[in-house]
Amino acid sequence: MLHDIDPGELPRALQHLMSRGERAPKALPRRSFLKLAGAGGLALGVFPHLAMAQAGAAGQAANALKPTQQPSAFVQIAGNGEVTVTINRLEFGQGVNTALPMILAEELDADWSLVRSQHGTNDAAYVDPIFGIHLTGGSNTIKNSFTQYRELGARARAMLLAAAAARWNVDIVTLRTQAGTVLGPGDRKAGYGELAEAAMALPVPETVALKDPRDFRIIGRPTPRLDAPAKSSGRQDFGIDMRLPGQLTAVVARPPVFGARLAAVDDSAARAVRGVKAVLRVPLDGGAEGVAVVAEGYWQATQGREALTLEWDTSAVEKVDSEKQLAQYRELADRPGPRKFDADMAPLAPAPLKLDTEFVFPYLAHAAMEPLNCTVRLSDDRAEIWMGSQSAGLDAGAAATALGLEPDQVVVHVQMAGGGFGRRLSSTNDVAVEACTIAKAARAAGLDAPVRTLWSREDDMRGGFYRPMHLHRARIGFDDKGKVLAWDHVIVGQSILAGTVFAAFQIKDGIDATATEGMRDPYPLPMRLTVHHPKLNVPVLWWRSVGSTHAAFVMETLLDEIARATRQDPVAYRMQLFGDDHPRHRAALQLAVDKSGYGKAPLPAGRAWGVAVHESFESVVAYVVEASVQDGQPTLHRVTAGIHCNLAVNPRTIEAQVQGAAIMGLSMCLAGSAITLKDGVVEQGNFGDYTVARITDVPEFDVNIVPSAEPPTGMGEPGLPPLAPAFANAIAQLTGKPLRQLPFNLA
Repeated sequence: MLHDIDPGELPRALQHLMSRGERAPKALPRRSFLKLAGAGGLALGVFPHLAMAQAGAAGQAANALKPTQQPSAFVQIAGNGEVTVTINRLEFGQGVNTALPMILAEELDADWSLVRSQHGTNDAAYVDPIFGIHLTGGSNTIKNSFTQYRELGARARAMLLAAAAARWNVDIVTLRTQAGTVLGPGDRKAGYGELAEAAMALPVPETVALKDPRDFRIIGRPTPRLDAPAKSSGRQDFGIDMRLPGQLTAVVARPPVFGARLAAVDDSAARAVRGVKAVLRVPLDGGAEGVAVVAEGYWQATQGREALTLEWDTSAVEKVDSEKQLAQYRELADRPGPRKFDADMAPLAPAPLKLDTEFVFPYLAHAAMEPLNCTVRLSDDRAEIWMGSQSAGLDAGAAATALGLEPDQVVVHVQMAGGGFGRRLSSTNDVAVEACTIAKAARAAGLDAPVRTLWSREDDMRGGFYRPMHLHRARIGFDDKGKVLAWDHVIVGQSILAGTVFAAFQIKDGIDATATEGMRDPYPLPMRLTVHHPKLNVPVLWWRSVGSTHAAFVMETLLDEIARATRQDPVAYRMQLFGDDHPRHRAALQLAVDKSGYGKAPLPAGRAWGVAVHESFESVVAYVVEASVQDGQPTLHRVTAGIHCNLAVNPRTIEAQVQGAAIMGLSMCLAGSAITLKDGVVEQGNFGDYTVARITDVPEFDVNIVPSAEPPTGMGEPGLPPLAPAFANAIAQLTGKPLRQLPFNLA
């Protein structure tokens, strides 16, 4: 185990990370925490359902607080002063289990060294306060919950002050708080732990005054993540690590083609494998069928699965072939279709300069480090689920339907997840439904035990729900000064939102909004944008930064190509297009330019600059990169980022998110980063045939944030889109040939 190794034997980079994390307090084990709560009187927030009770008691008032506004669901203060903040999202690498507690602790005036965090459930208190559903996605956590968590902290602080005023029989205006302590006249002092029980019995104030940002002492400071020590030492538990008494493990034999069903099953050899408890024929997502092998452990279950003899009926399902699909897309691109923008194209034909281009983007797997998993424990009238869920409420509702229960009979315990990038919020809740279906079948077969359904890496990568394949075509007319006269653009790709809960308000006139996000704006371009959404037998889903993954590449490489064709500096050309209407774009790009030395510092021989800037999820990221071509392969050496995300709650988290997103964007460029299909079968299954960036591919980073006191915007995804076009633009400067597909092909 990693935590048994002498830290001095670890790589220097890991030693450095661990040393940074040592200053953060160690998380109190849950069992010890509950014991302490029982002995010392856990006061604020004994159980999340108290929020519902408080809301119900106040429900007669027209302006009663919602469950999302009740401190009892979010703040637990132990007798020793430790503050545990419940996060209303999934933590799967983005750092919200530190940033959200920072926001709440700021207004609470907590002692940061005593702050902990924990995940919530599908309780109504933990819905997104803006959208009203449980949701981790769209880079909305900090953006949507910033004011919510500030007010939660301020309400809890007000209740503690009121409790102290009552204890000392003094006017509350004579009191103040500091680092987890209430201070009063006559050198009176009381820790939050002493006051918490009395504070909990008081009414929750409906309105509270919030701090002036100039008085922040936690928000805005680079802060080590609360989970860093556990993750960097191998002690962190994830959903895949779930262990319950008597727990069994299930794996599923899945069809080779999406939606296929079983023609014949011979499970005799599988049942004979030692440790196998049951072999169950089960329905799977999308009308497919599979065979679940339930065993004492993962090894026994996989051995049982390998012993199965199965015949598949694929006669009723489409068998997608990537080469044929591209030809179909090209044919479709020539047809009329729905239009997002409809500028006049008359100036296109007589334009003095023209570009006629085609871009191709493949399917992409989410390829998170932790494969999909879900643990289910059933009783006659209740289900408990443990999983890394991006939407605990939607998963609970789908699970209830699958189990024949009411939604309030299902509890989802959100677990730490090892990445996800959108895959843990599927449009069909397939992971939760599948696990519940297997657990229900196992119980019917006489196995009264919790069942953990695990996906192998190959199951995960071949199991569907990919970033859609896209084809872009653009015909652009412009003059010798780079003024675009007409831009005729076509996008062909599957709709992500069709058939989901988001379709009603995100698909308009037949166009999925996620397919076109990032197109045109912020540039004042006369564009006609036509969109086609073919239906194919390949499940698709949002993938980190969604439509911007391809739109940013198209827009930013084409603008660079126009700048080169008209002999303009690409930075100056973009600044001219921004004009005075986009100060955040200008600020982000200028910061990246200034910090990189672009146009001033000499580059080593064989290197070139590349530039791109893109807004997604209301944040702007600009990259200036240095790249070269070595032995015929593109190489990224350095990335300088300018970020405008308004107020930076935790600059260290933002730096990490930008680095991680940029590396994921780099992966899109590398040979082998594509999901392809042959006769309906996905050809990739593991990291041996699906490329992600390795440590040897990672460039130097310099991340810079534009100062701002405005409410924060999202940062989980915006760092991804501009990386690939910036890299491509640098390579085009070197080779003179624009790159028009991902992954890169320099042939």
